[in-house]
Amino acid sequence: MPRENFNDLLAFIAVARERSFTRAASQMGVSQSALSHTIRALETRLGLRLLTRTTRSVSPTEAGERLLETVAPRFEEIEAELAAATELRDMPAGKIRITATDYVTKTILWPKLSKVLRRFPDIKVEIITDYGLSDIVAERYDIGIRHGDQVAKDMIAVRIGPDTRMAIVGSPSYLQKRALPKTPQDLMAHSCINLRLPTHGGFYAWELKKGSREVQVRVEGQLSFNGTFQMLDAALSGYGLAYVPADIAQPHVTAGRLVLVLAEWCPTFSGQHAYYASSRQSSRALRVVIDALRYLP
Repeated sequence: MPRENFNDLLAFIAVARERSFTRAASQMGVSQSALSHTIRALETRLGLRLLTRTTRSVSPTEAGERLLETVAPRFEEIEAELAAATELRDMPAGKIRITATDYVTKTILWPKLSKVLRRFPDIKVEIITDYGLSDIVAERYDIGIRHGDQVAKDMIAVRIGPDTRMAIVGSPSYLQKRALPKTPQDLMAHSCINLRLPTHGGFYAWELKKGSREVQVRVEGQLSFNGTFQMLDAALSGYGLAYVPADIAQPHVTAGRLVLVLAEWCPTFSGQHAYYASSRQSSRALRVVIDALRYLP
């Protein structure tokens, strides 16, 4: 295959991995029609159908799966070697993709990274907000950020934040019309603001703990979000009770805008950790980002 056709293989790899022409086209910065034409031309040259297309999905054929498994690792090796070559530069460079929740992004990632990225203009950081437990290797993230007890054993993990205390809060206007909950079961009589979890396809069950007693409560209410700060805003607006990290709720509690309930049932979770694959070659850019995020009590 002529060298200029290597781009066609990269286009095929993108579509086969994303299982979508739309997402692959967005990733590559080309139009969907141009990408479709490229794949058809590649299939014509090879005399093989590489992808099975339906109105709702795209998946590799047996030949496409074999090509993906054999060719994709070669391109990754080339990318790794090119990244290693940049290590010879005076300044670290490269793109670091991170998956994290909006809460972590606002309270930990951005405050820390904003202080160091100006010193390293050749490091590009892409942060994707995600409440699912993403497979960072399969989805090609460089760093994932989750609570310490959620990190897989085969990952290298670095603590980046203190333990997280949770809080259940509601506005005075909401609570003045209802009895304060005294037990987790009382939450069922309240309008609660839900958090949607993409990984499980449902709502997050509030994890509560008092002494040795642990319960999970599936609450109901008028509103649900897939972000922490939207839940907090809804609670401030009087739409119900929200289960959020205590550090972002406390200023509003202190100011009287929110009331803390069931405090004795609100647990503390292990601190946030940045983690990356142990098999991944550690670039200077990755080390700069990890060092910037490292938690120093």
